[in-house]
Amino acid sequence: MKFSRNTWLLIIAFFCVYVFWGSTYLWNKMAVQELPPFFLASIRFSSASAIIFAISKVLGYSLAITRKQLFNCVLAGFLFLAYGNGVFVWSLKWVDSGFASLLAALQPLIILLMMRIIQRKRLQWKSMVGVTLGLIGMYVLVSQNDIIAKEGMVIGILMIFTCLIAWCSGSLFVAKADLPSNFFVTTAYQMASAALILVVASLLFGESWKSPLDWQTQTQVSLICLTLFGSIAAFTSFNYLLKNVSPEKVSTSSFVNPVIAILLGWYFLGEELSLQTGIAALLLLTGVYFINSRKRTADDIIARKRPS
Repeated sequence: MKFSRNTWLLIIAFFCVYVFWGSTYLWNKMAVQELPPFFLASIRFSSASAIIFAISKVLGYSLAITRKQLFNCVLAGFLFLAYGNGVFVWSLKWVDSGFASLLAALQPLIILLMMRIIQRKRLQWKSMVGVTLGLIGMYVLVSQNDIIAKEGMVIGILMIFTCLIAWCSGSLFVAKADLPSNFFVTTAYQMASAALILVVASLLFGESWKSPLDWQTQTQVSLICLTLFGSIAAFTSFNYLLKNVSPEKVSTSSFVNPVIAILLGWYFLGEELSLQTGIAALLLLTGVYFINSRKRTADDIIARKRPS
């Protein structure tokens, strides 16, 4: 069977969104074992923003930005990347990567609840089923005594939930905010501002910095993968898919990413897979399915933006 160029692009884009995004949990988990979290995230986003700015310049995109757009990019960068990702990476010092990916799968549920509370939007019946299953799955997941008993696990879970709130707040904000029209340029400004915020946070928390030449090979590879594949390839592929296939098909990443993360964490890091975690995963992902299969609006499409 001979595929057309567009078909190959779609296959590659889905691979990036499914596998690369799902793999970011493993790469972050591996890197944070050696590097302090805010320092790690600042290096990742400063490198990614520099590459994206360079690509934008080569492609002839205008880098001009208004003062209001710059402020909005800084705020979005803080919500998505500086806090949403930086603190999430910090939590991976204690929380297993697969477990964290299942908690992150609650993002569509939290967005719906925030839209209901803040914007007074009515929930469709599929949304209500999805929210119910998601809440039950969340309880089953976090109520495991052997997991909760691990040192730092409770605080790690709580911090992940604050990251989810930051991500979802950023999604709702970006849906209405005045930003540069080119998403590539917008991403570059958000990542650059987040990198600066994370550098300040790293200094304030007294994190120890070390030259990349002194990092372990595993850490160097992880950061390269996070920068090139997680921050650039996957996000670009996500935006390409939104313009070329239905949002429902793009949203299937919500089901695939946790599966990829769990399998990689089990294979490479020896993370345990319990029956209760499996049941929780089934409930959570079924809830996400109901949420994503409801009748969608333009705001929902924009709110699917995922900072990884």
